[in-house]
Amino acid sequence: MFAKALGAGAAAVVFCSVVIAAVVATVAVFDHTPTPGPGTAPSTEALTDIPPEMLVLYQQGAGSCPGLDWSILAAIGKVETDHGRSPLPGVASGENFAGAGGPMQFLAPTFDSVVARHPLPPGGATPPSRYDPHDAIHAAAHYLCDSGAPADLYAAIFAYNHADWYVRDVLAQADRYSTHATTPPPGSGDCTDIRAANPTTATVISFACQQLGQPYVWGGNGPEQSGGWDCSGLTQAAYAKAGITIPRTTYDQVHTGPRIPEDQLQPGDLLFYGTASDVHHVSLYLGAGKMLHAPTFGQPVQISDYRWPGDDYYAATRPAALAPAPDPQL
Repeated sequence: MFAKALGAGAAAVVFCSVVIAAVVATVAVFDHTPTPGPGTAPSTEALTDIPPEMLVLYQQGAGSCPGLDWSILAAIGKVETDHGRSPLPGVASGENFAGAGGPMQFLAPTFDSVVARHPLPPGGATPPSRYDPHDAIHAAAHYLCDSGAPADLYAAIFAYNHADWYVRDVLAQADRYSTHATTPPPGSGDCTDIRAANPTTATVISFACQQLGQPYVWGGNGPEQSGGWDCSGLTQAAYAKAGITIPRTTYDQVHTGPRIPEDQLQPGDLLFYGTASDVHHVSLYLGAGKMLHAPTFGQPVQISDYRWPGDDYYAATRPAALAPAPDPQL
């Protein structure tokens, strides 16, 4: 956390749909002592790389932010200080060049502000210390929650360290630490209740949901560049937010990532319409039979049923299976 701010011509029938499969955080009611955070089981990499005592703290600390998966905290701990094992200044004591300290690399004013707003559970230092792993991890969970997690993981992680490469690396590491062995959530079809199998897919869906209401623009690459989106421009940008590069056009996107049978769709999968020689539309699956898409001229980005009488549904792919490579800046 190097700089953390306080506070915080085509036919009119061009149909570009983006089906978004949602990722929801389970909201748990907890008392002053947080219970272990939700969900994924530790992967082999997590069990071999994370010190056992730190793994327990990450799992417990996630309870301070209902719905946050422990793997996000663990990934931040890995990227920041290798779970406190880094010999660099500002890990066990002192500060780094930016004034950050401790295993989760808090600036002193930021840590003090978080602790003032959120009393930490017993088990750490008295008074709380950013160098104490227990205190630092619980404070990090609170900070992420205050910054939008788990509904908008991208924004929350970006608030932790203002760099896109940092967000991509944390999400990729979190995926590697998680087995995702449980049955994937079916999705809700609702952007206010996002559900996904992993943090990467959650980021994709969250970005797409933020585009609801934007105009449809043929060839559009977003409101800033083009004034709106077309179907494949929206899906490409959504996956780019999670560090996954997919081609620009529907015909090329349908050849990216593994094909998924229709009865095995998960939130975040891409849905394609047309024929093998003419794939004309792509959407992001949301679950519950819904998709998020930029439909056609005169219709803004919206959520619709992904099947309808007379549709030409063709195939589905899962670009989320293409794990983003670690950023070379680390």
